[in-house]
Amino acid sequence: MSQSGSIWLVILAACLAANLPFANQRVLAVGPALAPRKKLLIRLLELVVLYLLVGGLALLLEKRAGQIAPQGWEFYAITGALFITLAFPGFVYRYLVRRRR
Repeated sequence: MSQSGSIWLVILAACLAANLPFANQRVLAVGPALAPRKKLLIRLLELVVLYLLVGGLALLLEKRAGQIAPQGWEFYAITGALFITLAFPGFVYRYLVRRRR
């Protein structure tokens, strides 16, 4: 896979993973369904776990492409903020749009 393809794969995985906690009632989309609704705290914990999984995928693809660049705390702060920003559409749908119905 080309480096450009790897980048787009990570971006697509991040978009899907960021919205996954808000799209269903199951834990990490494979666990048991929590009746009748998941609490926001569980959704946020899922968001952290999925951030780490997407980061692991990105690390794996970077390792396959060559040497892994060292990262400081700034990198994780920026990517965490970006991941939360990518989760905004799912949050809006779950807590703002669906409440009006």
